[in-house]
Amino acid sequence: MTESLLANEPWIRGGFFLFVLFAMALWEVSAQRRPQEIGRLTRWPANLMIVVLDTLAVRVLFPVAAVGAALMASENGWGLLNLLALPGWLSVMLAVLVLDAAIYFQHRVFHAVPWLWRLHRMHHADLEFDVTTALRFHPVEIVLSMVIKMVVVVLLGAPVLAVVIFEVLLNATAMFNHGNVRLPLWLDRWLRLIVVTPDMHRVHHSVIRRETDSNFGFNLPWWDRLFGTYRDQPEKGHLDMTIGIEDFRTRRDLRLDQMLIQPLRHSVLSSGSKVMPD
Repeated sequence: MTESLLANEPWIRGGFFLFVLFAMALWEVSAQRRPQEIGRLTRWPANLMIVVLDTLAVRVLFPVAAVGAALMASENGWGLLNLLALPGWLSVMLAVLVLDAAIYFQHRVFHAVPWLWRLHRMHHADLEFDVTTALRFHPVEIVLSMVIKMVVVVLLGAPVLAVVIFEVLLNATAMFNHGNVRLPLWLDRWLRLIVVTPDMHRVHHSVIRRETDSNFGFNLPWWDRLFGTYRDQPEKGHLDMTIGIEDFRTRRDLRLDQMLIQPLRHSVLSSGSKVMPD
C-alpha cells in the first residue's frame, strides 16, 4: 500500500485539487458572498500561474516531497510514532493533528518574523478573496514550507498514509475556506466548530492588522481557539471590510511579475484603502 501511495500521490493530490477548484469556482458563481470590484480575468491568470510555478519548484527540488520523507522515516524507524507501539489508525489520526498544528504555528511565525512576512504578504496582497487566493503563495515560501513540513514529518515519524491524507485535506480545506461563497449563518456557526469556514478565514485577510493577525488555521479551527488567536467576525462586517494589506493596492501589483518580486520591494503605504489605478 505504501509503495502504491508513493507512486500515485501526485495523481491523487492533483485529482482532488482540480475537483475542489472547479467545484468551488462553480459555487462562487452560484452563491457569491461578496461582490468583487476586480474581475476574475484580471486576477485569476496570475493566481493560477503562481500555483504552476509553486508545483514545479517543489517537484524539482523535492521529487517525493513530504510523502518521501514519511517513507524514509518509516524505513529507518525515525520519529516518535515509529518508536511507539500504537495502532495504525491512531498513528494516522495523531499525525494529521500534529501536522495541522505545525501549519498553524508556521503560519503565525510567517506573520511575526519580518523577512518571512515579506514572503507571506504576497498571499495577503490579493485585492479580492476567492478560491484562487488559496493558491497565491510565493514559490520561496512554498519551498520553505515544504522543508519545514518534511522536518516535522521525520521528527514525528508520520505514516505515509497520514501525510497523503493531510496534504489532500490541506489543499481542499484551503480552497474551501478562501471561497467567496455564501453559507447560511446557522451552518457557518456549527461548521466552524470542526473546520475553518470562509467567513472565519476571511477575517484573516482584513486590511486591519489586528484582524490579519488572527484566525491562522487553514484546516482545523481549534488551534486559534486554544491559543487565543480566534476572532469571530470582522469589525466592519463581511460586506464592508477591506481585503488585502495597505501596501501594493494597484492593479499592476496583481501581475505575476510584480507578485514574484514583491518580497524585494519596499513597503510604500497607499493613501487610504481604495484600489489605486494602474
